[in-house]
Amino acid sequence: MNTIKETNFNFKGQTAFYRGKVRDVYSIGDDYLVMVASDRISAFDVVLPKAIPYKGQVLNQIASKFLSATADILPNWVASVPDPNVTIGKKCEPFKVEMVIRGYVSGHLWRTYRDGGRLLCGVELPEGLKENDKLPNPIITPSTKADVGHDEDISREDIIARGIVSEEDYSQLEKYAHALYQRGTEIAAERGLILVDTKYEFGKKDGKIYLIDEIHTPDSSRYFYADGYQERQEKGEAQKQLSKEFVRQWLIENGFQGKEGQNVPEMTDEIVKSISERYIELYEHITGEKFLYAEEGDVLARVEKNVEVALEELY
Repeated sequence: MNTIKETNFNFKGQTAFYRGKVRDVYSIGDDYLVMVASDRISAFDVVLPKAIPYKGQVLNQIASKFLSATADILPNWVASVPDPNVTIGKKCEPFKVEMVIRGYVSGHLWRTYRDGGRLLCGVELPEGLKENDKLPNPIITPSTKADVGHDEDISREDIIARGIVSEEDYSQLEKYAHALYQRGTEIAAERGLILVDTKYEFGKKDGKIYLIDEIHTPDSSRYFYADGYQERQEKGEAQKQLSKEFVRQWLIENGFQGKEGQNVPEMTDEIVKSISERYIELYEHITGEKFLYAEEGDVLARVEKNVEVALEELY
């Protein structure tokens, strides 16, 4: 399969390049970022050795749909989506926190709670909760955006006290996060899904706050199937998930959690194909639309040409 493992373009006006775990990001002057969603996949902060066909397209197109569906709540960074794997948008100064919002006791929140923690990021948690229970109200548990290494939990009070974000801006980010989560919850419900938790990133340009990066994708969010949720909770059964969790589970079952001395298990063609199929299933379920495969052939040439045409139009 013709996947995008990495890109090394040199666009007109390009001033910087950054390769993240999944995205390749090109700065075009002070105006725009070209964000290429590669087919790389990461888990436990490790990029796995094989790329997953169509994964980048799935993430880019889900994010595009949800950014469009929330543009009435606040402006977002998107200027153009010229290719299935590419978004071009305004270059903003990112806030150095991720706004993680949780409606259910799952993932990191559950592990903290199970181990006796009743305080996460300054938020007090009630007694008597079980894994995957719905919280009385959604809570925000922010994390710092680390340039190197792991992101870290941080409280609202510490963010403001350390001057990471001003109190005025942070209050606005909280309001936006709650409104976006409410909208995401409503859209998920229409698809028979529960938006369990997710994260949002924001930036500022010319004094205005923008929503940046991806939103409501399986890489940034956790979904449950609504059908049977209550019955599974009552019986103490695991919830049926729609997220990247299945990749983590496969790694755990094969002795890998990103710890020192552990090796990534062999990614056979069969495993790669199954992960690709799951991502496409995620796309169709989350959007309610049939996945349209991007044209094959020389994918990198296609991306480069589409970006160059889009940049010409923007300038």
